[in-house]
Amino acid sequence: MLITSKQNKSFKLWKNLKIKKYRDASDMFLVYGKHLIEKAKQHDAIEEILSTNEHSIDTVLTKELMDELQQAETYFDDIAVCKKRNPTIKSNKILMLDDVQDPDNVGALIRSAAAFGFLHVIVSLKSADFYNEKTIRASKGSIFDVYLERRPLEAAILELKNEGYQIVYADAHEKGDSKQSGKVVLILGNEGHGISDEIKSLSDRSIHIPTRNVESLNVSVAGGILMYEWRNL
Repeated sequence: MLITSKQNKSFKLWKNLKIKKYRDASDMFLVYGKHLIEKAKQHDAIEEILSTNEHSIDTVLTKELMDELQQAETYFDDIAVCKKRNPTIKSNKILMLDDVQDPDNVGALIRSAAAFGFLHVIVSLKSADFYNEKTIRASKGSIFDVYLERRPLEAAILELKNEGYQIVYADAHEKGDSKQSGKVVLILGNEGHGISDEIKSLSDRSIHIPTRNVESLNVSVAGGILMYEWRNL
């Protein structure tokens, strides 16, 4: 099928998927490039593939229309329209993000979570969108490998405590032992303000990464180190 008109109903929907409220309303999102499209295929998430290749068996768009779907500096000739598929995964290691707002950080943390067995990721309502193009790109497709939840963290913490999880928050200014055994929730905080006092009060303890010459680490770097440390739990 060839689409040439900006007034095409499907094209209007796809263009709107660049905006969070339309992604939320439709439970659909876009992924860009062959690597991410292949990852989406593996998880049966693809609704439609869009291409500028006139010989493609998929939906073909003119370059003018494809231009309007681009979101990054890198230009992509292939885009997949995906449905949100998010099967529940029970994990003894959970990553929780308290208002981490940079989509690059959220994506990088999801990638580390998938790599080190934190297969359940919970974020606060003010954290970056899982399906933001930057988040997906930074995750290298790991959004398909973990169970993603967006919800108020206070209620989630209380539920997880009742299930036997230790609640541990990372803080650059508080001393805390990295040794851990059993089920754990690792909480990382906002890039500028860290963990909120309310979340700290609900937690069991803090954890600290000793550093030299710098006061603190980027949240995605710190998270990667801590998840690696606990990869064998």
